[in-house]
Amino acid sequence: MSTPIRVDFISDVVCPWCAIGLGALEQAIQRLADEAVVEINFEPFELNPHMPQGGQNAVVHIMQKYGSNAADIARGQNSIRAGGNSVGFHFDFDKRTHFYNTFDAHRLIFWAGFEGLQRPLSHALFAAYFTDGQNISSHKVLASIASSVGLSEELANEVLSSNLYANEVREREFYFTSRGIHSVPVVVLNGRQIITGAQTADYYEQALRQIAEITTALARGREG
Repeated sequence: MSTPIRVDFISDVVCPWCAIGLGALEQAIQRLADEAVVEINFEPFELNPHMPQGGQNAVVHIMQKYGSNAADIARGQNSIRAGGNSVGFHFDFDKRTHFYNTFDAHRLIFWAGFEGLQRPLSHALFAAYFTDGQNISSHKVLASIASSVGLSEELANEVLSSNLYANEVREREFYFTSRGIHSVPVVVLNGRQIITGAQTADYYEQALRQIAEITTALARGREG
């Protein structure tokens, strides 16, 4: 019998290491396909909650926020590309020119949870932003991305043109930041084990196997 495991994946759409971490996590999950049933629940985190709707030039933003210079940025991008290649994800920093506000993207991801489409929507958002350089704060862009994964474009526009799920997203963000989470990605396994930062598929696999063993042991104890 396969062991059920819940994974809370806390991330932001404009976080490159979140795209890499998700890819590695999914590789690990695939390795346990015959042993565990893993459900990924996507939770919101905003790297730049006060980012204006029009966004900010990516190079300027990184220099201002982290004090980086051009050489630092180039090294960081090379590292990110290598991480992306390891999980089959392509970063195009020539197209990804800006950082954008992601609050509305998180509202869409929250809504997609009711439709069972959080995972494909998150993948599509990462690709739209990091590979295609799209403005993922644009309602038109977001609705089109939602439609591409099987969500209703009409309903997506209704969500985006209203305040639907705004309170829920803010509550989830506060829940995690109030518990000391101030950077992403973060993976929480069955609400008990926290893994910070993007890890390798091997690392996630080991962690999943350990939590599966604990879950199985606890279930047997209750049965006994």
